[in-house]
Amino acid sequence: KAKGGKVLVPSTDIPTVGRFSVFADPQGAAISVFKSATEMQPHDTTKLGEVSWHELMTTDYEAGFEFYSELFGWEQMDEMDMGPAGKYRMFGQGGSMYGGMMNKPADVQMPPAWSYYINVDDVEAAITRATTKGATKIYGPQEVPGGTQVAQLVDPQGAVFALHGPGKK
Repeated sequence: KAKGGKVLVPSTDIPTVGRFSVFADPQGAAISVFKSATEMQPHDTTKLGEVSWHELMTTDYEAGFEFYSELFGWEQMDEMDMGPAGKYRMFGQGGSMYGGMMNKPADVQMPPAWSYYINVDDVEAAITRATTKGATKIYGPQEVPGGTQVAQLVDPQGAVFALHGPGKK
């Protein structure tokens, strides 16, 4: 709250599991934080089915970065100029890159939001499986730096999710 965020779900204990809270950053993007009641293993972003990238589309990525870096100690790892689309700032901590943030394009009709990229072994096959079950593709597949592919979709309930996998052979 002191940094301009809004608490959506106050800190809540889940007996024997941990403690969580949901809040929105000053631009309105919601995020949840969790502290496990037991020791957790480090997250392996390379495993299939796991989150490999965290992305914030917002109205002011520089203010968003400042907010999260003060809150979580995130560091700027890189920044890429995407021409008319603006800048894309990559962030992480301790030498590990976690994700990126950017200003949403003016023609994108959505509030500021986080999206999460799930590792798959074949992006195009995963798009086919998802759209067969009612998802709508909104972007991709697109090759990204590093030789991998990404795609963004909306599930039948309206939630945005993204896929990340190997590039075309």
